[in-house]
Amino acid sequence: MADQIKREIAPEAASGKEKDVRKRSLDVEQKKGFDISALILVAVLLAAGAVLKMTVGSFVNFFGMKPNFIIAMYCLAILLVRPNLGQAAIIGLIAGAVCQLLPGTPYINFISEFLGAVAMAALVRIPMKIGRANLQTIVSTFVATVVSGGAFTVCLFLFLGADASSLVAYVPIVLCTALINCVIVQALYVPLAKVLKKEAPKKAIA
Repeated sequence: MADQIKREIAPEAASGKEKDVRKRSLDVEQKKGFDISALILVAVLLAAGAVLKMTVGSFVNFFGMKPNFIIAMYCLAILLVRPNLGQAAIIGLIAGAVCQLLPGTPYINFISEFLGAVAMAALVRIPMKIGRANLQTIVSTFVATVVSGGAFTVCLFLFLGADASSLVAYVPIVLCTALINCVIVQALYVPLAKVLKKEAPKKAIA
C-alpha cells in the first residue's frame, strides 16, 4: 500500500517541478522582453542624456573633447534592456529626435544615432570575456560611439559639403568622445544593473 502511494505521489511531484521550471522560464522571458518598464527606462535615460548635454556638457571639456551624453545614455539603455535590432533601431531614431531639440546640425543625428544604436545592440550579443574580466560594456560603447560619430562625420561630407581636409579633425574628436563615453557607461552600468536587477558582469574594467 505504501509503495503504491509513493508511486502515485512521484509523478505528481515531477509534474509539479516541471510546472515550476516552465513558470520560472516564462518569468525570465517576460523580464527580458521589451515591456513598459523597459520603455520607461529608455525614456528616462534619454531625457537624462539631453539634460546632461545641455548642462554638464556645456562646460565639461577635456582638451577640446566633450562627452556625448545622448550616445552614452542610449548605449547604457541598450545594455540594460537588451533589445533586438529592430527595437534598438527605434531607440536610435528616438535619440536622433531628441538631438533635434539641442543645438547642433539638424537631421543628421537620425542617421548617426540609428546606426550607433543598432551597432550597440549587435555588439551586446557577442561574448567579450577575457578570463574573469568582462569587456562587453567598454568595447560595445566604444565601437557604437565610433560608428555614430563616424556616420555623423561622413554625413557632413555627403549632405552638407564639408571640406574633406576639415573632416580629418573629427577623427581624434570621435575617438576621444568614445573613450569618455566608455568611462561614463561603465561607471553607471554596474550600479544601475544591480538596482534594476539586470544581469551585470561579475568583473569589469572601468
